[in-house]
Amino acid sequence: MTSATPILALSLAAAVAAGAAQAETLRLSTYVNENDIRYQGFLKFAELVAEKTEGRVTVQIFPSSTLHSWSDGVDALQGGVSDISWISADTRLPCYRVTSLYPAAIDLTNQIELDAAYARLIAPEAASVGLIPVINSNYSYDQEWWFQGPIEGLNKLNGKLVRSIGPLVSMMIETWGGQPVFIAPGEVFQSAERGVVNGINMGVATYSSWQLWTVMPYMVNASLFYGNIQYMMSLDRFNRLPEPDRAALLEAGRETEAWLQPRYEAWINEQVGNAVMRGGGSAVSITAAQRDALLAEIAPKWAAEVDAACGPELAGKLRDLFAKHKL
Repeated sequence: MTSATPILALSLAAAVAAGAAQAETLRLSTYVNENDIRYQGFLKFAELVAEKTEGRVTVQIFPSSTLHSWSDGVDALQGGVSDISWISADTRLPCYRVTSLYPAAIDLTNQIELDAAYARLIAPEAASVGLIPVINSNYSYDQEWWFQGPIEGLNKLNGKLVRSIGPLVSMMIETWGGQPVFIAPGEVFQSAERGVVNGINMGVATYSSWQLWTVMPYMVNASLFYGNIQYMMSLDRFNRLPEPDRAALLEAGRETEAWLQPRYEAWINEQVGNAVMRGGGSAVSITAAQRDALLAEIAPKWAAEVDAACGPELAGKLRDLFAKHKL
């Protein structure tokens, strides 16, 4: 018996070592910083992945664009710099590029259902460049506009330099008489402080977590967009995981979205309310009629972009989806 004990111990040690060797660590890259409520969502996602895979897969979070810049999500995934990354308006994903931010007044009562349906529709395009949607950033709720003081109207920008996130916003700014300027999220504070821009289009969560109320305190709450910034994964990397772990990863994404939504909305409302109450900011909302008039200037032009990028069939399905959730 005594001679067998070392052999048994070695066997157990080898089994433990083999298990450790099989463990997978996924690097999740995000532009949000640790003050952003969405960072808590990524922590929840990591917790759920570890739980559902019984520790076989762990998620390591890299905030504040520390792994790659705003526009490099596809390259980062294809090149192995990250395993899960946000995807911006990349020309290799033409339909996603023109619909991940879409001119529409959306009722977010059933946002989880809406976002999931959107992800399913763009999944084949993602697969064509070797990617798979894993989780979204609950982006729909908060893409808005800020200026240094009151303005006559969003459609009267009068030459203002306004930060743009992508092609749709750039077209809006140009249509309304302004000049779009692309600036990555982490650089917006300095740009606003130095007068590089006179206005900002940005998500409220990102805006607040970077403390932009102090430099661009006048908010126009317009609700002009549907937005869904997808976090995708290399399809090759995804497929190398065992099937149960692939299922667990996607399930963790869905559960995180549902967990985050009420916390995200409450946090955004609190950020805006605190800024206004403390005198550091002000917020005005446009009327439904004003919103409809602004969208009427943009939607027909953007429809042609969507048809060309997505093809008539997919474009029609996306429009039907947004119409189903119209505010």
